[in-house]
This record gives sequence, C-alpha cells and structure tokens, in this order.
Amino acid sequence: MKVLVTGAAGFIGFHVAKRLLERGDTVVGIDVVNDYYDPALKEARLSLLNQAAGGANSAWTFIRADLADADAVSGCFVAHEFDRVIHLAAQAGVRHSLTHPHEYVQSNIVAFVNILEACRHAGTPHLTYASTSSVYGASTRMPFSEHDDADHPLQLYAATKRANELMAHSYSHLFALPTTGLRFFTVYGPWGRPDMAPILFTRAIDEGRPIQVFNHGNHSRDFTYVDDVVEGVVRISDRPAEPARDWDSSRPDPAISNAPFRIYNIGNSAPVRLADFISAIEAELGKRAVKELLPLQPGDVPDTFADVSELAGAVGYAPTTSVADGVAKLVAWYRTYYGR
Repeated sequence: MKVLVTGAAGFIGFHVAKRLLERGDTVVGIDVVNDYYDPALKEARLSLLNQAAGGANSAWTFIRADLADADAVSGCFVAHEFDRVIHLAAQAGVRHSLTHPHEYVQSNIVAFVNILEACRHAGTPHLTYASTSSVYGASTRMPFSEHDDADHPLQLYAATKRANELMAHSYSHLFALPTTGLRFFTVYGPWGRPDMAPILFTRAIDEGRPIQVFNHGNHSRDFTYVDDVVEGVVRISDRPAEPARDWDSSRPDPAISNAPFRIYNIGNSAPVRLADFISAIEAELGKRAVKELLPLQPGDVPDTFADVSELAGAVGYAPTTSVADGVAKLVAWYRTYYGR
C-alpha cells in the first residue's frame, strides 16, 4: 500500500514508517522538524528511514512541511494517492502545554482539520490518528476503558487530543470517512523523545545528575514498549473502521458509532510504579539515581492503566515486551547513540 505517515521524524512516527518500509509498503513521510527537542535526533531518524528504503526513491518520500499550512497538506494529497493515512504528528508534552497553549492549537487542532479535509476530499480509505491516555484526565476508574467518558482533561494537551476524537467522529458521520483513534499510554524505547522521563532519567543517572521524581515516585504508568505499539498501529491501520451494528443512540458508547469510527486504547495493560521503572534503569546502567523527590505536578494524573481488550479482540494486539527487557533495549540504544 501507499501510506502517509505524519510526524515521520518523531519517535512513534519514525518507528511506524520504518516498519511499513520493512514490510514493503510505499511510505510518504511529512514533518516540520521543529526544535521542540533536539532536531539532530529527528534528522538521524530520517537518515535511518532513507537507509530502510534501501535507496529506492519510489519507496520513501519525505516532505518537510508544517501541517498547519493547509496548502502544504492539500499539495501533498494532490501529488499522492494514499491507501492509508497514519496521523502521528502533534505538539506533545503535558507540561509544555501549560506555558505554550497556542502551539497546541496550531499543531493539534488546525493541523488535524487540514488532515481531515484532505482525507475527505481525497476519499482516503482509512485515517488512523494518535490520541492519548491523558484524555482520561480526572477519571480514577481503572483500568481506563474506551467505553467510559473522557471529558475531564486536566491540561490543554489532553483537551486538544480529545477534540481530535470528536472532530474525527463528525467527519466519519458527515462524510463516511473511516477514522480510528489510538490512545497511547507512555510509549518508550530506542530513539525515544529526550524530553520524556525514560530518556531524561537514563541520561541524568548515567551522568550522575539528580533526577526530579514527582509524586515521590509513587504514581504508576502503563509503560509500553515502542515495538509493541507499532505492531498495534500497523494492524489497526490495515483494518478500516466500520459502523457498529449494535450502536444505540439512546445509550451512546463513546468508543464506537453508527458511523465508521473507532477509538482504542493501545498500552501494555500492566502498570509499573515510577520508582520501579527508575530501578530498572539503575540496574541496566549499574548506577544509583540521585533523586529529588517532589509532589505531583499540575496537570499530571496519578496513575494510568489501559484496558486493551478491544484492540486485542479487533486485531490480536498482544504486547510482549516486559519493562526489564524494554529498558535493557532502551539503555543499549542510549549507549550506542550517545557514545556512552
């Protein structure tokens, strides 16, 4: 197939594009390659995608553009006819959204409208897009289920991703555009974002610098290894959303619809305390962390725990990577990339 992957220079986008190339798909990647974090890391990912394409220019095309630019998005869809669109580009980061809200509106709302419009007019067979576990916000009902309401986000980042889900439904309803949203749960692994805790902690512990441990390390996260996530993304992209035959408008289920619309959790379904995740990093590095224990940050949720039974039932999603194995692979990549 010919697949558009937005955010192809990003962490998950890079891994998804690489997986598609390896299985023989033609991939068009698009990314603005901004400086929210080290652009050199993004350029290194793009270099690997060029290698993964094996020099076959027909298999891999990269477009450097801002998805908030409607003309750029429209031009991409005019130049290429896609069998699938996997939209992973976004302005991420919970804490950054507290101080830079306008960036989230442009990258997560305006850009998504442009993607929806382009898919609508092109008659794209299936749009798969990234949402987040952060949409569950103030909810403490565990494990998080797609069938529960997710309308109390605790920060703007989560609010924009919840808005994406609602926007996608409107396009599925009005224009019969098949859309599937995936709520990611704390993805980590090689080539990960350096602004996220797994890489931040690994570098700081290795260099002997203190790490900030919020909530005294007592909150838990459904840490999910990137290869497991990629397998789920590719499998669900291959299966276009369809209307649910049993959807009841008098008792609407937020995960399904009488339109071709779906929302799935994509996590590990095995929460790990932050303190234990740090211990796994310490064990791999052979060094002890210097910890600065702090209260829970504004906008953070105490715990995340994914119910992934729906994704498992739909495409056989079954994460297999333990935290011990995943951290070992993360640290091995860190040592290679940073020359440690």
